[in-house]
Amino acid sequence: PAGTVPRRRPPRSDMGRGLTLLLLPLALLAAPSQAEGGRAAAAAEEVKIEVLHLPEVCRPRSKKGDLLNAHYDGFLAGDGSKFYCSRTQNEGHPKWFVLGVGQVIKGLDIAMMNMCPGEKRKVIIPPSLAYGQQGYAQGKIPPNATLIFEIELYAVNKGPRSVEAFNQIDRDSDKKLSELEISQYLKEEFARDGKKRHPSVHDEILADIFKKNDHDGDGFISAKEYNVYQHDEL
Repeated sequence: PAGTVPRRRPPRSDMGRGLTLLLLPLALLAAPSQAEGGRAAAAAEEVKIEVLHLPEVCRPRSKKGDLLNAHYDGFLAGDGSKFYCSRTQNEGHPKWFVLGVGQVIKGLDIAMMNMCPGEKRKVIIPPSLAYGQQGYAQGKIPPNATLIFEIELYAVNKGPRSVEAFNQIDRDSDKKLSELEISQYLKEEFARDGKKRHPSVHDEILADIFKKNDHDGDGFISAKEYNVYQHDEL
């Protein structure tokens, strides 16, 4: 998608900022709207991947649930016109997103699997794995458009729903997250981020986290409720 579709590798101290930009590990991100048409065709169509550059040391390899940092340009295959450039957005910073969970179009989720930091790819995405018959007017993408992306990946990190992130929040190691534990984690992330926020923001995010994650309403977020991406075992 234009707004979320897909920074040089940041120092480790910046990782918390990347997570905060994603509204923190527990805040479920709304997936961009995906085209409903063309699902049957999707089975027959594939993403074509051309590796433009592969580092001599190519690891770690990206997998579903990883937090990626990348730059990418998007073109319409029909006339070669550019409809998106991450370098002209957000003061030129690369984009952070979680792979394989619908934060970008399906074709990009597929195209960026098994990719390593420093790798560059050119990928061709059929309409059925992009915006289908509907297109995406806001992003200047017409109906039934085949898309081309040139991608440069900078970082592959453990995603917000990793075992490590859960254990970091779970201070008493009881395999469930209390309101106090999450509140403390939010305060620490906000302090690390350094941005000024109204005190109400903390309460709003905390309430939203429990609304979206505490499915059984018991006042705790269990390991099962937390691990919606199901790429780790808790």
